[in-house]
Amino acid sequence: MATLVTGGAGYIGSHTVAALHDAGRDVVILDDFSNAARRAVDAIRSLTRPDLPLVEGDGGDPATLEAVFGGHRIESVVHFAARKSVAESVADPLGYYRSNLGSVVALAAAAIDRGVPRLVFSSSATVYGSASALPVTEDSPTVPENPYGETKLMGERILADAAAASEMSVILLRYFNPVGAHPSGLIGEDPSGEPANLVPRIMQVATGRSDRLEVFGADYSSVDGTAVRDYVHVMDLAEGHVAALDAGIAPARSRTYNLGTGSGTTVLQVLAAAAEVIGSPIPYEMAERRPGDVEASWADCTRAREELGWQARRDLTQMLADHWNFVRRHPDGYRH
Repeated sequence: MATLVTGGAGYIGSHTVAALHDAGRDVVILDDFSNAARRAVDAIRSLTRPDLPLVEGDGGDPATLEAVFGGHRIESVVHFAARKSVAESVADPLGYYRSNLGSVVALAAAAIDRGVPRLVFSSSATVYGSASALPVTEDSPTVPENPYGETKLMGERILADAAAASEMSVILLRYFNPVGAHPSGLIGEDPSGEPANLVPRIMQVATGRSDRLEVFGADYSSVDGTAVRDYVHVMDLAEGHVAALDAGIAPARSRTYNLGTGSGTTVLQVLAAAAEVIGSPIPYEMAERRPGDVEASWADCTRAREELGWQARRDLTQMLADHWNFVRRHPDGYRH
């Protein structure tokens, strides 16, 4: 029996595949490589097993899902596959609704039809929007401020309804801001095109692929005027999925958990920490706020600690050091 990981060649997906393997689980990867590199699978196999199963295809395509569930004995699903850029979702909202929600509906239907007892959904802290009270708990108001966040919240609701009408249990994991890489340096974040997230953009400057970093927004009400986020090591997130699959959630129920560190860091604080790790300053310039960005967000992870036995163990320095290790080994990503 195996765990199906959709988007398993992507950033968080690949690290979760490695963590699941380390926990003794068999894994099947499903990915269409629209936002991931095929060479990432080679790296994953070097960390796990050389014959780790891969199905190439769209997780929203019923024929692809039939091939996956018909060809493998799937006992659980972790669903990562989704488009994930806030700015892109503002520019192409219909594309995001079609892609992200279509895959949720198709995958849930296939899993329920096959009697799969558990599904873990990759959600996001963007569902909270600009929270009126910090840190945010799982019971904080959900007011997404961009289409990407809306697709995550709608996906949660679809899956919660699906669980209630079936024997499947659903765990909804709301990530904060993933950073870092596997300690081996073999897998890490390799964004397609221009990266939208802070640390990959810092790394592009550090490797000379960009001249300077644009810091979006200098007039937020933080200690230095820049936005505040809860940065969490990708391996901590990956281990959170193992804990979620092992959790004692009853059939026909859904449960939501925040995964973060519980503390916020500004953009300029991350920039200073990265310069320390890399050993040289990172040139930057201030720019206007980006549409859809929130001012500040960090997590209360009490529920995950008490119910899943999970908490983040790696600090910001470790996140940046591991991220930099991957980038130094793969300055052009998986492509070279």
